[in-house]
Amino acid sequence: MTDPSSDPALEAEIRGIARTMERRTDPGATAVTVAVAVLVVLGSLALPWTGAVLGWQVLAGLAPDLGVLPRLFTFTSVGFGVLGSALALSTRWWALAWVCAVGSGISVVTGIWAVWSRQTVVPDGGTGPHVGMVLAVLAMVVLAASWSRIALRR
Repeated sequence: MTDPSSDPALEAEIRGIARTMERRTDPGATAVTVAVAVLVVLGSLALPWTGAVLGWQVLAGLAPDLGVLPRLFTFTSVGFGVLGSALALSTRWWALAWVCAVGSGISVVTGIWAVWSRQTVVPDGGTGPHVGMVLAVLAMVVLAASWSRIALRR
């Protein structure tokens, strides 16, 4: 009988499995926090973001008078916060955890700018930020912290 440790195919398979495991991450209990924050982002799209304009209307471009910052925030929050998080949780790829961490951080910045832009318009007769936009920013803060924790755990 031959020695199994001398089989090159077996050694290559073991190296391949090790490489695959190195690229994976285990979100652990933080996955529940990520899932809840994703649901909050989705729920915030059904709430008013500014005046009578709902979050999904901002995302769809049905409120062009709001400016670029609220729309940019909807794109980054849905892109990184919802789609990226779903993809990263389902694949458990370490690189996607980093993309979600950085993207969620960028989304937090654009969200704060969007809130600020709505507050500076109020004296000119515009409407300020409402509960949907504020909830989305808070959920993105939670997502940025959670994904950073997951990505740095490795």
